[in-house]
Amino acid sequence: MPRTMRAVVLTGPGQCAVEEVPVPVAAPGEVVVDVERAGVCGTDVELFTGELSYLHTGHSSYPLRPGHEWCGRVASVGRGVDEAWLGRRVMGDTMLGDQVCRRCRRGRQHVCEQRQEVGIRGGRDGALAEQVAVPAWSLHALPDAVDATLGALVEPGGNAWRAAHATGAGPGDRALVIGPGTIGLLTAAFLRAAGVEVHLLGITEDSLAFARGLGFADAWTREQVPDLPFDAVVDASTAAGSPALALELVEPAGRIVCIGIAGTPSTIDTRSLLLRDVTAVGVLSASPGLAPTIAAWAGGEVDPRPLVAATVGLDQVGAVLAGERPEGGGAGPKVHVDPRLGS
Repeated sequence: MPRTMRAVVLTGPGQCAVEEVPVPVAAPGEVVVDVERAGVCGTDVELFTGELSYLHTGHSSYPLRPGHEWCGRVASVGRGVDEAWLGRRVMGDTMLGDQVCRRCRRGRQHVCEQRQEVGIRGGRDGALAEQVAVPAWSLHALPDAVDATLGALVEPGGNAWRAAHATGAGPGDRALVIGPGTIGLLTAAFLRAAGVEVHLLGITEDSLAFARGLGFADAWTREQVPDLPFDAVVDASTAAGSPALALELVEPAGRIVCIGIAGTPSTIDTRSLLLRDVTAVGVLSASPGLAPTIAAWAGGEVDPRPLVAATVGLDQVGAVLAGERPEGGGAGPKVHVDPRLGS
């Protein structure tokens, strides 16, 4: 068996290479997965540019191996792991709590203070590689109806499912999603599937045209947003002013959901929050939304495949992180990576 594998390694801001690294070995309680597909996320871009806050708080440091949206097949298991996992197609939770603290014991391991995050935090190597090692407890089995493209979209889908669910919106309600990127479009898709009238707010005409091509006819710039009552507003953007805009646009007694995160502090007037009886919800991770997202993909409730513009090999990841669009790719916001391509 090979002793090394290919993996994307970030060694500093703007420094990305594909290196030969030791193959992972399944530690007790862990598995090693052959990666079939991995997504490139905005968090990966921030790790590449050096802007991610974890790099400044000490939760992350270079060199690091990114990649947290993934799926694959279990290749080996460590001591204490049920061998029934061998050969199964899986995806895994990004947030790996310590499993012993109060939050973990209460089922909130995604906010564990000591958590690792696959490919992001705490030195846990990511899945932009030929193989990845993760705890067996973090795995979710994928049914045959969930192919590699869908499997690598479960993690962002879980975030979006949670954002849509947090709005409390249903048939007869109207929601506005700020930011027509991957998470915003997936949130809009889940809301539409729940019978909600969905509007989208964006900046560029290209992104709005793509949203309209997905059937979201009500896609607007800030100047175009109609004067309508929005029962919920989801901020899926990275603009510091969007939470305040969400509070401005939501109906009294409505809900705002913040899942986008800005590079600088955002502020809202809590007097407006209180006097208009608005509920504000923050969504950090996909963890509680992974299982329902897999079910939604498998049942065809939502089809996220059009969001994937292209699938490339590991050697092209650096260019993607630097903002280049793959040649011949579509208009979608997401780029996938197949580590088996070009190796």
